[in-house]
Amino acid sequence: MTLLFSLIALQKFDPLAWTVVAVGIGIVFLSLFLVYLFFRYVITFFLNFRLRSFARKKGLDPSEVVTAKTLMSGEVNAAIAMALYLHLNELHDVESGVITIKRVSRNYSPWSSKLYNMSNL
Repeated sequence: MTLLFSLIALQKFDPLAWTVVAVGIGIVFLSLFLVYLFFRYVITFFLNFRLRSFARKKGLDPSEVVTAKTLMSGEVNAAIAMALYLHLNELHDVESGVITIKRVSRNYSPWSSKLYNMSNL
């Protein structure tokens, strides 16, 4: 029964609606793919170009310069992760573990009165 209602509801839509949906989803995924390609290849190309041009200015051999691909090896990533872990764990001081509750005496306020809150039941 619900399938029949679904088919009737789909017939009420514009016939080009599915085309618009497909084109929209395609544009989104294409743009995400282009952003991926940009960050993966274009940025690394420019970074390697800048590193090699810097090496030429300093008089080093450009083939011996550390490129962007070798710059972020597994050992470097592990060292960065360990340094961040140690740094973030040092930020927390040692707590005493004792909870102190102090009662504060407040003047009467109609905003906190339960009588006014219970009148709507």
